[in-house]
Parts: sequence; structure tokens; C-alpha cells
Amino acid sequence: MFGGLFGSGLNKKRSKLGKFLDSKGVSQQWLSKKSGVGRTTISNLSKGDEDHTPNTKTIKKIMKAIKEIDPNKKSSDFFDV
Repeated sequence: MFGGLFGSGLNKKRSKLGKFLDSKGVSQQWLSKKSGVGRTTISNLSKGDEDHTPNTKTIKKIMKAIKEIDPNKKSSDFFDV
């Protein structure tokens, strides 16, 4: 349903978002398509790129897609807001 673990970045440094995607078997590609956020941005956010901080609009788009997987998740579970 959500993609799978192919290219999930196991054994790599992962952010809270990346770990969540991995644990749910959700691909970055699925999140990118569902949220309308670019694949590179999703990748940077998933690997914990500290130089990349999403703006409020991007966080809202990502969270709308995340809530399809887990309606109880909040942006503060993944991002320092």
C-alpha cells in the first residue's frame, strides 16, 4: 500500500521522520507523491540533514500525508516546531 522498504536507508543515519517511514514500510517516493513535496526534500528530511529545515507549508503537506498512515502523529513528533 505505501511502497515498501526498497531503498529505505537501513543502517544509515535517519531522522525521526526517516525512522517512522522505515518502521511503517513507507517509501520516500510514496510520501513525496502523496504530499506534493519534492523527492529530494523528503530524502534530506529523512536522513536527518541538519542543514535542511522545512518551512511551515512543507511540514503541513508532509503531515497531511503522514496522518493517512497514523492519524495520531503530530508535526512535533518529527520536526522541531
